[in-house]
Amino acid sequence: MPSLTFLGAAGTVTGSKHLLDLDGHRILIDCGLFQGLKELRERNWQPLPFPASSIEAVILTHAHLDHCGYLPRLVMQGFRGRVFCTPGTRDLCSLVLPDSANLQEEQARDANKHHYTKHKPALPLYTSEDAAHALTLLQPVGYRRPMPIAPGVEVEFIDAGHLLGSAYARVKLAGGKTILFGGDLGRYNRPVLHDPSPVEAADVLLVESTYGDRTH
Repeated sequence: MPSLTFLGAAGTVTGSKHLLDLDGHRILIDCGLFQGLKELRERNWQPLPFPASSIEAVILTHAHLDHCGYLPRLVMQGFRGRVFCTPGTRDLCSLVLPDSANLQEEQARDANKHHYTKHKPALPLYTSEDAAHALTLLQPVGYRRPMPIAPGVEVEFIDAGHLLGSAYARVKLAGGKTILFGGDLGRYNRPVLHDPSPVEAADVLLVESTYGDRTH
């Protein structure tokens, strides 16, 4: 029986991580950092409720840090699978993840230099090396091209119009059931970006709490 576990973006709008478990095949949809208040940022240091090495694949809806920024940390903890995303998301991740790692390292250096931390020494959440390793795992897939990612599971990316490369991830399970992971939703009639593409149908629609109380 498939199950979904919400590890972020529920009760808050950052840290997007949704675990899809299909008879022991674990797929993580989005892999984001918690951002904002200290009590949220501290969640980034908490251990996952399962080994990172047990995840077979990651699906990224887009390259904003609250959806992809935990990926180097996941790699640091032992994830070795592939990360499926659009080519645009891959390109933006190549900028966003190294920059995030540099900030993590800079903050750790400053904390050690100025002694404003109880940790001795303060360590970065992840390093530039972890970010570089994460980038090697990205597997770009074009829009509207169904791709098998695990036994009995395929993903199809549909343009969400949120930023370059952003997508809804439609996951099709063996037997024909579909789950649509919304990521972040784009708006219509914006310069540069495409309008969000219509989605014909899904058995389950998952959107974040940001969009739960409004027509968007």
